[in-house]
Amino acid sequence: MRRRTLLAWTAAGTAASAVSGAGPGVATGPALIEAVRARLADAPVLRGEFEQRKSVRGFRNPLVSRGDFMVARGRGVIWRTREPFASSLALTRDRLVARSSDGTVSRTIDAREEPAARVLTELMFALMAADLAGMSGRFRVEGELLGDLGWRLELTPADEVIRRTVLRVRMEGERHLRMLQIHETQGDSSEIRFTRVRAEQVPSPDEDAQLAR
Repeated sequence: MRRRTLLAWTAAGTAASAVSGAGPGVATGPALIEAVRARLADAPVLRGEFEQRKSVRGFRNPLVSRGDFMVARGRGVIWRTREPFASSLALTRDRLVARSSDGTVSRTIDAREEPAARVLTELMFALMAADLAGMSGRFRVEGELLGDLGWRLELTPADEVIRRTVLRVRMEGERHLRMLQIHETQGDSSEIRFTRVRAEQVPSPDEDAQLAR
């Protein structure tokens, strides 16, 4: 259960990351990564809404959650769930802090002491900083460019720590990430879709304080 919870939290943070040419075609390696990077949106802060469908082995129907997120490039992600229960997650390079609906801290994970969290948060920050080359050491990257702005990537873990938890990751988008699928080794999977993504310049004062703690 701990592994599933950690993955869900970190995947949420990763999913909130913003990623954004060349013509369509299938490619791999540095050429593909560079082409996708050229399509990335470049903004200090991104906001949007999400819907996540978590399919758990042994359950007929997926678990659905909805909410909104804020990504501050180079600093972290705040992931706020509204449905079915209110909660929030502040994710920085070094820690994950979960809060209940009243704002009290329910759990803190020090990524420096959790190898899996460290690896996945490093991946998240690579996406946030448009450092897609940083993924090549952790994943085998394949995909294709779609039209003038679209792209699709499939990541297969090469890193042993990630491979214990993740089978593969699929991402689709244009200027921003629009869909993220994560397939886990235990048979569970998540699909997260993003809407109303927009660029801003700075976090709110409350968000700024959460990322500074």
